[in-house]
Amino acid sequence: MNEAKKDTPNTSTRKIIHVDMDAFFASVEQRDFPELRGKPVAVGGGGQRGVVAAASYEARAYGVRSAMPGAIAARKCPGLIFVKSRFDAYKEVSKQIRSIFLDYTDLVEPLSLDEAYLDVTHNKKGVHSATLIAEEIRARIFAETQLTASAGVSVNKFLAKVASDVNKPNGITLIAPKDVEAFIDQLPIERFYGIGKVTSEKLKRRNIYFGKDLKVLELNVLNQLFGKSGSYFYNICRGIDDREVKPNRIPKSISCEETYAQNLSNSQAFHEAIKRLAERLTERISNQKTKQNQAVEGKSITLKIKYADFSQETRSKTFSSFIKPKDFASIGIDLYEQAIKDDEVRLLGLGISKLNYEDDSSEAAQLTFEF
Repeated sequence: MNEAKKDTPNTSTRKIIHVDMDAFFASVEQRDFPELRGKPVAVGGGGQRGVVAAASYEARAYGVRSAMPGAIAARKCPGLIFVKSRFDAYKEVSKQIRSIFLDYTDLVEPLSLDEAYLDVTHNKKGVHSATLIAEEIRARIFAETQLTASAGVSVNKFLAKVASDVNKPNGITLIAPKDVEAFIDQLPIERFYGIGKVTSEKLKRRNIYFGKDLKVLELNVLNQLFGKSGSYFYNICRGIDDREVKPNRIPKSISCEETYAQNLSNSQAFHEAIKRLAERLTERISNQKTKQNQAVEGKSITLKIKYADFSQETRSKTFSSFIKPKDFASIGIDLYEQAIKDDEVRLLGLGISKLNYEDDSSEAAQLTFEF
């Protein structure tokens, strides 16, 4: 993580757009199946043990959210329609959207199937205004896919990400260089990207409700409260984010997980489940390559356990050398044996991190331009 900057930099450094599709999975379903339009839809989530992968805006009006257990979603919205995920369809639409992005810049960093950062500081169209580019991209997405997207435009990734959520759905927000400080000062602390519910509540107990309040805390205080994240909080409340938009970025970790139709309740079931996760993890990591076109390897394995009562714990082990895929299962089983609780389990996840690629980001030249 970057060290905190003592002085606010020239904010006219880059032109960054964050594009985020609106209720993507659910919107694809409503597009492809007209009988679902205007109705509350949840992708996934069906059955006693299901989890909502995405919810339409009609469902969100009832409080249905992604990652919510399907049973709870159904109680919140009695008329909720559950549909099965069609990832092949979502991937195909994502490819269409990605091709639109690449018409404007090669600096496209996908975060998932439905969102991406674009650096349009020097773009293929020669358009000086990032806002005009974002509007043109949104119009093309709708014309070519019949789906809507929201966009945020600003001087760095943090601000663009926050901005894209301001006028959802089907909206655009610009945070121009001259407006950065005022925008952040009035931004509610829970709207800061990277500050979750637990951290937000911790800050509010210290009477930190807005960006201007967070700015009052000294770096050493933030480090004491939040460890390594303290520097990040110190920087973002001052509008500082030097991260570059990185095309073809390799994730910091690779993982897979599974929610089980019936709770796992004995050691044999746990061991078999972890072995299956290890096989999936091996397949996923084999599909990744470093910038030098080498196989991706990692030094740390993490096991995620969610119990029948929805409590959760994670266990990790880090090695001095890279871990061989043949050892994923045995390490995962060892971590399971160290679990604090002896209880039925509804979900297991296995992941690898501390991967063998380097962060070779460099500082961008400082420029001034029209937004």
